Amino acid sequence: MDTLTAARAQMEVSLAFHMVFAALGIGFPLLMVISEGLGLKTGQAHYLALAKKWAKATALTFAIGAVSGTALAFELGLLWPTFMGFAGSIIGSAFTLEGFAFFIEAIFLGLYLYGWKRLSPLAHWLTGIPVAISGMLSGALVVAANAWMQTPVGFDLVDGKAVNVNPLAPFLSPAWLDMALHSTLSCYIATGFAVAGVYAMGLLKGRNDHYHRSALTISLGLATVTALLQPISGHISAQRVAKDQPAKLAAMEALFETQAGAPLLIGGIPDPETGEIHFGIEIPKALSFMATNDFNAELRGLNSFPPDERPNVVITHIAFQVMVGAGFALIGLGLWFWWRRWRGNLALSRKLLWALVFGSPLGFIALQAGWIVTEVGRQPWIIYGVMRTRDAVTTVAGVPQVFYLFSLLYIGLASVLVYLLRQLATGYPAETSESEATHAA
Repeated sequence: MDTLTAARAQMEVSLAFHMVFAALGIGFPLLMVISEGLGLKTGQAHYLALAKKWAKATALTFAIGAVSGTALAFELGLLWPTFMGFAGSIIGSAFTLEGFAFFIEAIFLGLYLYGWKRLSPLAHWLTGIPVAISGMLSGALVVAANAWMQTPVGFDLVDGKAVNVNPLAPFLSPAWLDMALHSTLSCYIATGFAVAGVYAMGLLKGRNDHYHRSALTISLGLATVTALLQPISGHISAQRVAKDQPAKLAAMEALFETQAGAPLLIGGIPDPETGEIHFGIEIPKALSFMATNDFNAELRGLNSFPPDERPNVVITHIAFQVMVGAGFALIGLGLWFWWRRWRGNLALSRKLLWALVFGSPLGFIALQAGWIVTEVGRQPWIIYGVMRTRDAVTTVAGVPQVFYLFSLLYIGLASVLVYLLRQLATGYPAETSESEATHAA
C-alpha cells in the first residue's frame, strides 16, 4: 500500500471498531437508568439486577472506548498533520468540550458503581442520569468536528490558511444538529436490538423469567422508539445533503444525469462507466420531492461534477441502500415484537425470538453503513471544498506497518470486550442479594 491508502485504511479500521464501542457506551447507560428507575417505582428486584448488569457493561465499554478514542486522537495528528495544522484550532473546541463530558461521565459512573450500598436509592439513581447524558453529549460533540469537515464554516480562507476563526465554528456547521441526532439515534437502535438479541436467546433456552422478559421489553422499548424516529431524522439529513453536498446525494442515489423530477432508486448496482443502473427499481419524482419538497425540482447528477470531484458511487450507493434496508427491517422487527407482546406470551413466539436473535446485528450494520455513506460520499475532500484528502496525509514513511499494528490493537480491544461481555451474560442471579432487596424497597 502507498501512504495515502494505508492512512485511509487505518482510519477506516479504527473508526469501524470505535463506533461500536462508542455506540454501546451511549446506549448502555440509558438502559441502566431506565431499569433502575423501574426498580424504584415497582419495588421489583429483577429490575435492579438488570441495572447492575448493564452498569458493568457500561463500565467495560467506557474503558475500552477511552483507549480506542485515545488511539484515534494520536492517529489524527500522526497521519493527517496538514489537516490538523489547518483545522486543529477550529475543531479543537469540539474536542475540548467532549473532554469535559468524558470526565463528567467518569466521575458519575464511579459514583454509580460504588454507590449501591452507600447512597439512598433515589440519590443512587440520580447519579446514573449524568452518565447517560454525558455519554450522549460526548458523541454529539465529536460529531461536531466531523460535521464541520462536511460543511466548513466560521473562518476566512486567506492564502490557504484559516483566519478570523470563530471559536464555535464546529457548532455553527449546518450539518451538526441533524448529524448529531441521526448518529445518537443510531447508537440507541444498535444497542437496543443487540441487547434484545441476547435476552431473546435466553428465552429460547427456557429462561422464561421476569429478568429476561423485562430486559427484552426495556431494550426493545428504547430500540423501537428510536427506530421509528430515525426515518424522520434521515429525511432531514438528506435535505441538508441535497443543499450542501449535492455530489454526495447524487452518489447515494446513483443519479448520473441532472434532471427535474428525479426518481428515487431502490436497490440497484450502478455502473460508473456507462451511467446505467442494474437491477434497480425507480419511483418517479420521489427523490426530488424528498430532497426539496418539490416533485419537479431539478437535482444535479454526478456527471455534472468534474471526474476528480466525484465520490465512489458504487460504495456510497450500496452502503446507503444497506443502511436504509436494515433500518426499515428493524422497524418491522420492533413493531412485530410489540404486536406480539400485546397479543400474548412472548416465550411462545419462537419465530419472533429467533428473528430478534438473527436481527440483533442489523443496528450495527446500519450504523457502519451510514458512516460509510458519510465519509466515502465526502471524498475526495477531507474538508469539503477546501482541502483534498491526498493533500492532508503525512509524508513520513512506514504508515503501512503502523496500519497493521493499529489493526491488531483494535482487534485485541474488540476481543477483550466480547470476552468480558460474554462473561457478564450469566442470566439472572440465582439469589437476590439483601442489598438489592433493600434498595428495591
